[in-house]
Amino acid sequence: MAVTSLSLFRFDGALPRLWVIGQMAAARYALRQERRALFWKLCGSGTGEGFTPRPNWGVWAILAVWPDEAAARSATATSPVWRRWRARAAESWTVFLDPVSARGRWAGVNPFLPDGPPGDMSGPLAALTRATVRPARALRFWRRVPSISAVIGRDPNVAFKIGIGELPLLHQVTFSVWPDAASMAAFARGDGPHARAIRAVRDGNWFDEELYARFRPLGSAGTWNGADPLAHLIRAEAA
Repeated sequence: MAVTSLSLFRFDGALPRLWVIGQMAAARYALRQERRALFWKLCGSGTGEGFTPRPNWGVWAILAVWPDEAAARSATATSPVWRRWRARAAESWTVFLDPVSARGRWAGVNPFLPDGPPGDMSGPLAALTRATVRPARALRFWRRVPSISAVIGRDPNVAFKIGIGELPLLHQVTFSVWPDAASMAAFARGDGPHARAIRAVRDGNWFDEELYARFRPLGSAGTWNGADPLAHLIRAEAA
């Protein structure tokens, strides 16, 4: 069962931030040598709720796909890239994800295809949306994003959310964690900014490439803002 990891790192101060900017090039060679990784991407992040066109120079991410959960946990704990980034970061958090469904492409492939049917959809779910924005549609896209991000931030159900991306303005990823499928669907399908933006995307052909994936969180390591964002969801599911 292939497992996805999303590792977030917070860098404080000018020198650590300059160092990680350099890693956007330097870490690529080391990641190519990481034979356990089936797929990987280095990403920056945006400010605000969800993401915005303004980059957050303090938060960076590594997303990777591994053959199984054991490989994911071992690699993110011992691989030289993850160890170097943790040593420089003020804080880091990794969430491990089991793909439930995925449609679309990322750089020409779908790295999150599940091994079988979704099965039981109860409990917490994570959503990942990735898009390559057509340059001619970028201005319209970014006019929509602040209202969507604000709605995500105000939603009492969302347990965690972040916007990351490979290339500012054009290659964007949103990642969010929800307590259950119903709360995720209520946000995505309601008559709010998100639903209206989806209709605009379809009508205006905004994206060159897009991918939508859902995952079951398997667990996490580290902290974000001083705590594990999944802790209360795991306690609620176990109760």
